[in-house]
Amino acid sequence: MDIRKLQKVVVSALEDIKGKDIEVINTAKLTSMFDRLVIATGDSNRQVKSLARNVSEKVREAGGEVISIEGEDTGEWVLVDLGDLVVHVMQPSVRQYYNLEELWQTTPAQRRKAVEQAAAAQ
Repeated sequence: MDIRKLQKVVVSALEDIKGKDIEVINTAKLTSMFDRLVIATGDSNRQVKSLARNVSEKVREAGGEVISIEGEDTGEWVLVDLGDLVVHVMQPSVRQYYNLEELWQTTPAQRRKAVEQAAAAQ
C-alpha cells in the first residue's frame, strides 16, 4: 500500500475514536527501518487499546498488513507496526515522559547544540 494512503487510513482511524494530538513525522531520511511515525494520545487504558485496535482493523480493511501490535496488555503505550509506518498510541503521562517527537524531529547537531547551551547556562 502507498505510504500516503496508509498514513491517511491511520490518521482517520485515530480521529474516529477521538485520538488527541495526532502527529505524523517523516523519518525517511533519519532511518531505513520505517518511513513514517504516527504518535497519538488516548485518555485511558481502554481508549489507547481501542485506538490501536481501530487502526489495525482499518488498515486491514484497506488492504494493508499489520505486522505486529505490542503493549495491548497494559494499554499505557501500544505500538502498531505497519512496516513502513509505525503507530504509537500513548497515555498523556507516558507520551510526555518519552517525548518521541523530540527524539525523531531533532537532528544530532541541533541536539548537541541544545545540550551545550543548557550546560553553559548552569
